[in-house]
Amino acid sequence: MTRRSSILVTLLAGAMMLSACANTVRGVGRDVGNTVDATGAAVNDVAR
Repeated sequence: MTRRSSILVTLLAGAMMLSACANTVRGVGRDVGNTVDATGAAVNDVAR
């Protein structure tokens, strides 16, 4: 491969990795939000 092709492949691989990380972070955010909601609901059930 030429140097230019190597750089292009590296950049494309990096972009794909970063997009996968964005999806993972978004999923973790949803999970944390759901955990907070569930904990709040459990506290309200115990307080009644």
